[in-house]
Amino acid sequence: MTEPAPAAPKSDSPKPDSMSATWSMTAIEDAQVAVADVYGLAGAVKRLSSERDETFLFTRTDGTDFILKIANPAEDPAALEFQDGALLHLEAAAPAVPVPRLVPTQSGEPSHTLSTVDGPRIMRLLTFLDGELQYRTPASEAQSRNVGRALAELGLGLEAYAGRPPEGKLMWDISHTLDLAAVVGDVAVERRAQAEAVLDEFERCLPAIAALERRQIIHNDFNPHNILLDPAAPERVAGIIDFGDMVHAPLINDLAVGISYHLATGNWAARAGAFLDGFLSARALKPEEVELLPLLMRCRLAMSIIIAEWRSARFPENRAYIMRNHAAAWSGLQNIADLTAAGLKRLAPNLTEG
Repeated sequence: MTEPAPAAPKSDSPKPDSMSATWSMTAIEDAQVAVADVYGLAGAVKRLSSERDETFLFTRTDGTDFILKIANPAEDPAALEFQDGALLHLEAAAPAVPVPRLVPTQSGEPSHTLSTVDGPRIMRLLTFLDGELQYRTPASEAQSRNVGRALAELGLGLEAYAGRPPEGKLMWDISHTLDLAAVVGDVAVERRAQAEAVLDEFERCLPAIAALERRQIIHNDFNPHNILLDPAAPERVAGIIDFGDMVHAPLINDLAVGISYHLATGNWAARAGAFLDGFLSARALKPEEVELLPLLMRCRLAMSIIIAEWRSARFPENRAYIMRNHAAAWSGLQNIADLTAAGLKRLAPNLTEG
């Protein structure tokens, strides 16, 4: 979802961005009535945790589960249309990729706009994917390999998607790493120098990054909170959720994001190598992408640290949620602080060059 760069947040801004907007919480009873009115479905609603919208579990009277999302009033409708388009594209072009399906309204639309005291809010209902979130499952090399392949298959499914996000910048887009220089001062002093070093390295490599040719819509948030695994076989990917951070960017950025969540453990090298092997089993990399991947991995980890510390200071009431990946990001950044393309190839001997 698009938002202004973090250099610009102001208390007197005429319209808050989607990460800092506040709104009146939807009553459970009102959510149930809305589903009945818009979708013609009866059932029970349960609130789930979410940072930038309201998310509910809706259980139909026959026991079938769905996910109900009510966007915050500052959300750009074009951003949600972009997400809907991606899900519809995947349903048609890559039906084997396990992503949620949009449930059409009674009038056949992918979403419905609610009138609320805070203004228009877009409501969507999606099919429920059964599985256990990756972060709750035992990690293994087999799991990392399958998660890496799932990312490559998702990317192949999105390769021909012609939709584009609305104008603006996403804070979590690696392409805009340098925007975080405006708030890196909020990082604790014991971590700030390393975060700043990553920003400097990114700036030096800007010409090479700008020259990358393979660009497409990418998921951009392939983290263990967005990947569902089979509880009976926790190495098998059962679902991929949350398409709210998609951007049009270099393909290699998606790999950098995904692999960055496999770098915080003692056996990080083996898990990273397995993730790469899984990805490469479905999609090859180009030499220039391999060369930049270690830096882009560091960028994602540095972004996680900078954004978390900046936002948790602004929104202390949501600190636990905002900081949930912080410790792992810092550990991962230490592990790959000096990683080069040559070192990456040692982790994954099958790494191709074109």
